[in-house]
Amino acid sequence: MSLTRERLQDIQQNGYQLDFGNVFNHAFENYKKIALYAGLILFVFTFVFFAVFTMSFGHYFASIGMENINKQLIENLEQQKNLETPILLMGFGILILSLLLTPFSAGFYKMSDRADKDQEFKFSSMFSFYKAPYFLNIIIATILIALFNMVISTTVISLLNMASIKSIVLIQLTSYLISFLVFLFTFLTIPLIIFGNLKALEAIKHSILIVSKHPFILIGLLIVAFIGSILGIMGCCIGIFFTLPFLYSMNYAIYHAIVGINTENETKDTVTDL
Repeated sequence: MSLTRERLQDIQQNGYQLDFGNVFNHAFENYKKIALYAGLILFVFTFVFFAVFTMSFGHYFASIGMENINKQLIENLEQQKNLETPILLMGFGILILSLLLTPFSAGFYKMSDRADKDQEFKFSSMFSFYKAPYFLNIIIATILIALFNMVISTTVISLLNMASIKSIVLIQLTSYLISFLVFLFTFLTIPLIIFGNLKALEAIKHSILIVSKHPFILIGLLIVAFIGSILGIMGCCIGIFFTLPFLYSMNYAIYHAIVGINTENETKDTVTDL
């Protein structure tokens, strides 16, 4: 049995202790090491992504007009008898985008780990998880989580429709709440795959198990991380690229404190770097 599985079995039987202050300090110290490099990567990647998006779809939005699109969307929602349809379409679009970006974003966890060990991190390592054995498990986990989110959302919306409740605001708030809860209970899935070398279903199951032991402490840490990550908006919005990595540092610090980074994958990591 691997060290990670032994630790997870111990967590399942005996739980774990988590100190808010220690995790926050670890996350902040780690963030200071990756902030500049990770921020530059995010900035360049976002610029390239929107450049490609604009070249592909910019003419469509320019010809119709964003205001008209928003107006038409609101009118369709208000007149829609079956409100599950737009939620499904939106969820499908988010799923496709997630499938493309999740393996890339997983590279920030690897960056956090390298920074924590004071090791060199190469830009090519951001693409480490687009290959076996990680890629397939990351994709499967992303699909399963997204499908679960969509099923729960559409089920709840159907119940609201049956109760003749069709408030757009209430539907949006409900959808956001469900998405947050799904994220909360599964946010350790990717670290469990890339650091614990678990399969997709195993990683999701153990993420839910871990979060269920101390959900309120974890919610507090994630809220602090979210607030810290959006502070960059005050810096002419560009600063958010350099504060957003705090989220990855926090997730890494939480995983490190609860499960730990086992030494079995360290040698493997050096081999799998491009």
